[in-house]
Amino acid sequence: MTWWWLADAVLILVVLPVVVAILVQVVIPIVQIKRYADHIIDSGGLFGPHLDEITGELLKTRDLVKVAGPEIVRFSRAVDNL
Repeated sequence: MTWWWLADAVLILVVLPVVVAILVQVVIPIVQIKRYADHIIDSGGLFGPHLDEITGELLKTRDLVKVAGPEIVRFSRAVDNL
């Protein structure tokens, strides 16, 4: 019977604190990840209005790339000939 009491004491004094320490080490990153995810969700909706504003600039950039494409090819061939 005394062995059972000794085993119970070891369980309570050694194993239980180790389990709690490991649990704390797992829970802290989970809470941080949840905070980061919530922040991303809150901030993600703020991009919509800004995307509408840059549509014109993206179209202008696309047109400039189309115009510059043949010139870039010509320049790269000239550099290859050096």
